[in-house]
Amino acid sequence: MDNALLNRKMIDLSVTLDNNPYTDPPPLLPKIEYMDHQEGWPEMQAMFPGLEKRDLPGEEAWAAEKLIITTHSGTHMDAPWHYSSTTDGGQPAYGIDELPLEWCLRPGVKLDFRNKPDGHVVTASEIQTELKRINYELKPLDIVLINTAAGDYFGQPEYLSKGCGIGREATLWMLEQGVRVVGTDAWSWDAPFKYTRERFEKNKDPSIIWEGHKAGRDIGYGQMEKLANLNQLPDYGFLISCFPYKIKHASAGFVRAVAIL
Repeated sequence: MDNALLNRKMIDLSVTLDNNPYTDPPPLLPKIEYMDHQEGWPEMQAMFPGLEKRDLPGEEAWAAEKLIITTHSGTHMDAPWHYSSTTDGGQPAYGIDELPLEWCLRPGVKLDFRNKPDGHVVTASEIQTELKRINYELKPLDIVLINTAAGDYFGQPEYLSKGCGIGREATLWMLEQGVRVVGTDAWSWDAPFKYTRERFEKNKDPSIIWEGHKAGRDIGYGQMEKLANLNQLPDYGFLISCFPYKIKHASAGFVRAVAIL
């Protein structure tokens, strides 16, 4: 194998799925039931009548887990079907199993918005300013990662209300440059619901609700949420591998996102 390939550094951009109570709102929290090598014995015994536990190395059967999750648990990628029933000028929105594979192994660029206040909605001009600061011009199919203040709080009580969000205008601008996959270390691509709810209570403007997601009605795109370790990445000069799990016409799929330097 090519030594250059072997010597590449890899950074895990995915969070660990566990029973932490602060990774999602209570109705959406994943639940993992663990079965160790002794608890797995009744299953193995049922499958192999006549087998005695003493016949097994170490008298151990198998370990396994049972999951109660959603397709949006842990690090995942949203599909256009999540945002709307139609996309790209009225075409049927596609599920995560139909997302083009060529979108999911591409050069990445990191935009640092950790200095933005919680609940801030990033604009197109702020995206352009950050690109100018790092001296980078977006190319078609670049994967854009947004480093927010939320990344440092994953698994903590504050996580769901931390970080900024990306507005409709900013999302559409990136999509118009040919970007088709984006990601954030926050719980949502949009601003935390806490702040959107407060703004909606004041102005009753429904267009601010889920505005970054809803940009997918115009141009279909894949959107990763709950990424990790974005602060370890350079501004650009790396590849992102982020192939989503195939679930028939699902609104999202689990991703083991990895940066390859």
